[in-house]
Amino acid sequence: MRNDRGSQKLLYKEFYSYGMSICLRYSENRDEAVELLNDGFMKIFNSLSKFDFSKPFKPWFRKILVNLAITHYHDNQRKIETEEMDETHDDSDSEKILSAISYQEVIALLQKLPPSYRTVFNLHVIEGYSHEEIAKMLSISVGTSKSNLFKAKEHLKKILVDFFEMDDVRTR
Repeated sequence: MRNDRGSQKLLYKEFYSYGMSICLRYSENRDEAVELLNDGFMKIFNSLSKFDFSKPFKPWFRKILVNLAITHYHDNQRKIETEEMDETHDDSDSEKILSAISYQEVIALLQKLPPSYRTVFNLHVIEGYSHEEIAKMLSISVGTSKSNLFKAKEHLKKILVDFFEMDDVRTR
């Protein structure tokens, strides 16, 4: 299948949406997500001989995409300026009902996080990695992982408050 363009096209079509849902969570925008996803498919096409066909494909595909997102994070780490969240918010802000937010809106809100916060948030909250595992993957301390998760949650609270305030203004 490595050089079978027809099979590659079928695999791409079958797993595009699934892969895009993963890449969107780690990227700043759709273009960056598409770039990550295409890099992921290229990696898969070039290393398909290493895949154990007795195992499910999706977890292997997911791991490749997450690892590419981490590599992308490392490559761009020098460009990242970590924002400090000095403002504190009332906990009642976080009690707003989130069920009214669409998947696309959730992705757009996650993409507003600085890359260091977004990456730790995704790895811990979505992927289920421990802070120790995240620290090893990102070459940061466990404390930095915990701090970035806390800051990501605080930043998301502010983003959500702003989102709902804008939504209230639009519905008036």
